[in-house]
Amino acid sequence: MLSVEEAIEQILARIVPVETERVDLMAALGRVLAEPVVSRRVIPPWPNSSMDGYALRAADAPAPGAAFRVVARIAAGAVPSRRIGPGEAARIFTGAPMPPGADSVIPQEDVKADGDRLVIARPVKPGDFVRPAGEDVRTGDRVLEPGRVVGPPEIGMLATLGYPWVQVFRRPRVAILSTGDELAELGSEPGGGQIPNTNSYTLVAQVIETGCEPLNLGVARDRREDIETRLGWGRSADVLLSSAGVSVGQYDFVKEAFEALGATCTSGRSRCARASPSPSAP
Repeated sequence: MLSVEEAIEQILARIVPVETERVDLMAALGRVLAEPVVSRRVIPPWPNSSMDGYALRAADAPAPGAAFRVVARIAAGAVPSRRIGPGEAARIFTGAPMPPGADSVIPQEDVKADGDRLVIARPVKPGDFVRPAGEDVRTGDRVLEPGRVVGPPEIGMLATLGYPWVQVFRRPRVAILSTGDELAELGSEPGGGQIPNTNSYTLVAQVIETGCEPLNLGVARDRREDIETRLGWGRSADVLLSSAGVSVGQYDFVKEAFEALGATCTSGRSRCARASPSPSAP
């Protein structure tokens, strides 16, 4: 009998990537990237303030007590219309673009302001509280690699980079079959000698949880023809999971049904590698 590790190794050895498809940004959530995501933009696109405060020239603020005249007001989303000269400052807010001429920001907590006049309480160095252009991402940077699962952070990054569409791997289709005369379907009361069909729904839930598309083939009775018919419905799937009917009992027909459909099964408990699928649907 194979160990669990050996069985997993054999299964993984038969797996090949599915095709790719181009989907809109929100449809990419939970999908796997099929190509690298390369930045088309500089992020941030221009130097901006990381604080609410005043933009000025550091050369004019070497020590506490330096005084400035406020000549502009720049909010986030605005475009600076004036260059900052010697002894001048601009009221600026977090995320707003730095005005030409200014190279630093002093937080509003570190100044004494009175109308259009302000006095700084500490020295200022070039670059203080300024986020330079391209600090996060530069044009041409590979930001996301193939094989990465797209989650909310990746959605945000793709939106930031201007990707309304993205190339991802198609969701694998997984067909699921349960077998046994003893199984009662959901919505019916189990009769004498029957138990509820739980495996189908557990497996469907696990398939959805992994990001695949389930195809529930229902319950096949302990007859080879019924099992073979339902397995045939699932031949267009990428993976076919069956539950029960794979031992050596008189009513265990799953292995025979697989082989009748062209699959190659190993000895012992059935592990079957199918032949090339031919599309079929229930």
